[in-house]
Amino acid sequence: MSQINPHIHVEQNVVRAGADVRNAMTLLFGATDAPGVVITGCGLEVAYAMTSARPDSVTCLPCLEHACREHRRFADQVERMSRMPGVNINITDDQAAEAAKRHRDLARKFSDRMR
Repeated sequence: MSQINPHIHVEQNVVRAGADVRNAMTLLFGATDAPGVVITGCGLEVAYAMTSARPDSVTCLPCLEHACREHRRFADQVERMSRMPGVNINITDDQAAEAAKRHRDLARKFSDRMR
């Protein structure tokens, strides 16, 4: 973090990133010490304040590519797991389909920002 970096990045674990996840963790485990510095999709270490889970805010091209890839991968994973016999993921087929759609939509939005 020694260099000035004007770009807005995504966290490396973009599918689990964002304020909603941090808030859920706080509700589950009480006050947490959230890291002030995170690893990004492009491999840099930046201040958490320089990241976003929103496609319209991210300006780092490698992070946009990373987020697009990760959201697509997660959508595929949700669909595969929801169809596997004997796997109990505690969601309905409709919920799995909606989650996959939501992540594919996010992937498309990240992809659109690369143009």
